[in-house]
Amino acid sequence: MMLEVIDFGKRFTIHHLGKTMHAVEHIDFSLEKGEFIGIVGKSGSGKSTILKSIYRTYLPDTGRIFYDSERFGKIDLSEVTERQILYLRKYEIGYVSQFLNVMPRTTSRQLVEQALLEMGESEEVARIEAEKALMHFELDPELWDAYPNTFSGGEKLRLNIAMATVKKPRLLLLDEPTASLDQQSKVKVREIIEKLKVNGTTLVGIFHDIEFMEGLCDKVYDMKSRQLVMQAGVAFES
Repeated sequence: MMLEVIDFGKRFTIHHLGKTMHAVEHIDFSLEKGEFIGIVGKSGSGKSTILKSIYRTYLPDTGRIFYDSERFGKIDLSEVTERQILYLRKYEIGYVSQFLNVMPRTTSRQLVEQALLEMGESEEVARIEAEKALMHFELDPELWDAYPNTFSGGEKLRLNIAMATVKKPRLLLLDEPTASLDQQSKVKVREIIEKLKVNGTTLVGIFHDIEFMEGLCDKVYDMKSRQLVMQAGVAFES
């Protein structure tokens, strides 16, 4: 099993109000290598909290998140060291959000190249693969050597996806990756996801665009019913 989320729960404390809120609780699902699970539910239901906890931005309050690492073997992501999680983010686990947080005065081309260079690729390979990724997501060549803080929301999102997918991670987390994209750009994202799946990448994604998910996800997890509502093309009664 590549990923196992077992009885996961997360609380947040609002200190100035003296209140603790349950963001999400009793989440269970698992994925084999190369599978893709889509998580659906209304805003505020805790979908992004699950992704951020897998990425270890948050620490779970209850439950376990097991990941089968190429380097470390089966590990609980809530218990790994900071050094281990930094390694995993660099080499094994990718994350795509709607927002782009990057170093200032770094161009689009440099950002994608750096994603590959930090994995040990040569400068020549990084340059070639970065250009391929930028071309695939149809980022205007005039923007390749520009700073992303001047980009539109859709351009930033396409760059974000290029940076994450060019590394061909073992596990890829997608938080609304098509939120501000036009239909043509969504097709490009779908093509990359399909290619990554074929090559063995395991994916967890959040989408409001149900049509985008059709035929792409192996499983769908519904936050309202706290269960799988579809697996391998078979819809379950919820």
